[in-house]
Amino acid sequence: MREILGRRRRLRFRRKARTARQEAAVTFAVGWDWPVLPGVGLAEPAGTAESPGRGGLWTRPGTGRAERPGPGGATRTGGDGPVCACPDPGCVVPGAHPFDPGLLAATTDERMIRWWWTRRPDAPVLLATGGRAPCAVSLPAPAGAHALRDLDAMGMRLGPVVATPTRWSILVAPYGLERLGELLYAKDSVPSSLRFHGEGGYLLLPPSTAGTGQVRWERAPLAGSARPWLPDVEAVVDALVAASTATPGGGSRLAY
Repeated sequence: MREILGRRRRLRFRRKARTARQEAAVTFAVGWDWPVLPGVGLAEPAGTAESPGRGGLWTRPGTGRAERPGPGGATRTGGDGPVCACPDPGCVVPGAHPFDPGLLAATTDERMIRWWWTRRPDAPVLLATGGRAPCAVSLPAPAGAHALRDLDAMGMRLGPVVATPTRWSILVAPYGLERLGELLYAKDSVPSSLRFHGEGGYLLLPPSTAGTGQVRWERAPLAGSARPWLPDVEAVVDALVAASTATPGGGSRLAY
């Protein structure tokens, strides 16, 4: 009986999480006018060689490693980490990128969004950055925490901040590539661990899950806000460059 009750609780939690992703996507798109689309997500848990899991994954006997049949019957090994649902066996951002639909399909249409997440309730929520939508600057999590402390100490007003176990992303007002190029050209150096999510880019939004773990708000948008306020990129980039340079592991190392 205890096992049955535990299974029911897990099923209720999973249904609640699935509903939360759809409702979050609708809020971003309809309430805030942010174009979104479903990410590729992670492959289903592996089954066994005799009983493959959903998505065609199975576990090689004696290894415990998830594998997927590849071209010509070859297998693709997931190793100890999560396996992306895309066809790329060497995917470096498992679950955290567009695939089908592609990035150009991002929309603010509520009917399309509900249709997507009704068919794929576990799909992560991706923001198509740039244009009228927010842009972002992301950096390794330790450097992100350092940067937020510095910005708070300066009295800088910040908008939403998205966090994963490995990287933090500060959402900023839309900017163009020419404007960003001029801003970075004026710097003595820019650590390669900094990433700029502008026109043609994308960013995972909460409450998604990807290969690096759960996506959450480190600084959540104000409850009930019509559309979150965003700082200009010029206001934050100096602190992000300084924090990335000063934080061990947050300088030139490109960590996903």
